[in-house]
This record gives sequence, structure tokens and C-alpha cells, in this order.
Amino acid sequence: MPGLELTVQDPDPRRAGHALAIGLRRFVSVDGGLDAALREAREAGAALIAAHPYPLAAAASSARGTAWFAEDPEWAASAVDRFELFNRDDRFDWVAQRQLPWVATGDFHVREHLFTWKTLLVCERTEEAVVAALRSKTQCALMRIAVDRVAA
Repeated sequence: MPGLELTVQDPDPRRAGHALAIGLRRFVSVDGGLDAALREAREAGAALIAAHPYPLAAAASSARGTAWFAEDPEWAASAVDRFELFNRDDRFDWVAQRQLPWVATGDFHVREHLFTWKTLLVCERTEEAVVAALRSKTQCALMRIAVDRVAA
């Protein structure tokens, strides 16, 4: 799947945000801010996911420090298609409490990263179908892949 990570880092977690633009086939700069980058990616047809949407109290002590989406959830709900409910073992309860469309993801850099929460989409295995499913408001299924249930 083509896509791009859109990240704005800031010492103030309220101004730091990270999003995934799934299905994006061209570069989108964040130089004009994350809001502008999200609009541009949306116009290019991408499905947008708010990644690591920490509430402010948790963002301050997290490695990523990204509280931008949680600080303005009404705006965020109109700016992106889905929110991470799980990122590996981090859980974003405010997403579930607001009943926002969710996904479960996680950076996948080493084998151990497989063993966590994942998203199951009911759609064809094509780029267009995956982007459409992510952009829809239909809830998707989540599952946890546990290391003790998978043969090594």
C-alpha cells in the first residue's frame, strides 16, 4: 500500500501530531502545518488515520508526545477518517469513549511487533477497496495476535 506519514513535532504535545495517509501516491509537505497537510492528502484521495492520539497527560510522558488530535477531538473527527485505538500495547480510551471510527496498528520494525492488536477489514485486497474501507464509517474488527498462540 502506498502512503505517507505526516508528522509535526513540537515540544508542546498540544501542537505535535502524527497521521497516516493511506493510499497517497505523492509527497505532501507538513511545512504549512498538519491541518493543511491533511487537507491536501484528503484531496489526493488518501484515507487518513490519527496515529498515537495521546491525551495531553499521557503525551507528556510518551516517547512520541502527540496530543494534537485529542486536544481538539471535534475538529479531529472531521479531519481524519480513523483514529488509532491501539498502537501496539498503547490504548487510547478517549477514542472508544467518543465512539470514533478506529483501527489498531503499530509500527512494524521487528518480528515482535507482530504480536499486538491488528485491524481486520472486510473488503477486497486492492488498494482502492482498502482506502474506501478506511474512509468509510463502518466499524472494522480488531484482533490481538498473542505470542503464546503463534508457533515460533
